[in-house]
Amino acid sequence: MTQLKTERDLIGSSAAMQEIREELECAARSDARVLITGESGVGKEAIARLIHQRGRRRPGPFAAINCAGVPDGLLESELFGRARGSFTEEHRDARGWLEQANAGTLFLVEVGEMSLRMQAVLLRFLENGEIHPVGSNRAHSTVDVRIIAATSRKLHDEMRAGRFLEDLYYRLNVVHIVIPPLRERKDDVRLLIDEFLRSFSLAHQSPQPRLPDETLRALVDYSWPGNVRELKNVVERLVARARSGTVPLSDLPDEIIGPTRSGSVSTAGRNATPTRADKLFAHMHRDGESFWTVVYEPFMARDVTHQDLRAIVTLGLKQSRGNYKLLVQLFNVDPKDYKRFLAFLRKYECHLPFQRFRSVPVRTESLTARESGR
Repeated sequence: MTQLKTERDLIGSSAAMQEIREELECAARSDARVLITGESGVGKEAIARLIHQRGRRRPGPFAAINCAGVPDGLLESELFGRARGSFTEEHRDARGWLEQANAGTLFLVEVGEMSLRMQAVLLRFLENGEIHPVGSNRAHSTVDVRIIAATSRKLHDEMRAGRFLEDLYYRLNVVHIVIPPLRERKDDVRLLIDEFLRSFSLAHQSPQPRLPDETLRALVDYSWPGNVRELKNVVERLVARARSGTVPLSDLPDEIIGPTRSGSVSTAGRNATPTRADKLFAHMHRDGESFWTVVYEPFMARDVTHQDLRAIVTLGLKQSRGNYKLLVQLFNVDPKDYKRFLAFLRKYECHLPFQRFRSVPVRTESLTARESGR
């Protein structure tokens, strides 16, 4: 449960941000349900928090639950609570998030990831406000909770495919706030950079670095597939690793300045544009960053795709010649987390057979070098 203490305005001067501010104020003046849509990382939770802060429910609690991060079997009990005896070690009733957020706001993150069964359960609650705890055969109570939902999925496509209930969509979509990706609002990038430089310099108790024009221009011109979340992480990294008062262009990640200007070589080949898998692999192999930070967290946040994950594991197994113990070292994973790492790969069907990597051909550059040394 989150108690909000400080209200902060949205950062940005683009026309899109002005429109979002107007929609936000309309939402805050009412108690209507809100649906927030946009790509992962655009700031949907920030909007939800501001709606709560500026509305009449501000004195009440603000709770958020990630529907994509809780297995379907547990999501119902997390939302509605559990009756005593519903589980082996459940010796008393347990309140769910809906009851805990009574008189406040519940933010449903990635509501588009709910199963059809859970969508039906949520729809029933929206119709009558009754709490039916798991393991109970009757309604436990009625609560007064404002629902704000968000998703990075296109729900019209999901409805056409039969994966999202139309009735639930219309129940949630009273006020609809669409947040465009950062690449479509370039005017906001510079302001966000200034804010993140200031806040992270204070957080890390370090002098605020200066960005030369070419560095700033590269940051503004980048497409930011991870949106504000990616920009925030990059700026924090620049502040934490700043070695002088300025951040030269060469200190930016390769994916921002490009393979030609950085002088880096793609894993896929000298003339090929690095893929996202190449870039993430380089962060681990070259920069010494951990798999859990570089790959796992963005994957769980849906910023890294299943295809990206398989490609990263493939690159690592080529390097380790199919040895998973060496792969763990290569990905900077603590040996104690070896079983957890394998379990994660198996869960998402990315534990690839090692046999085909045992006879990886030697790189052409290495053969040429040996031949030239004869």
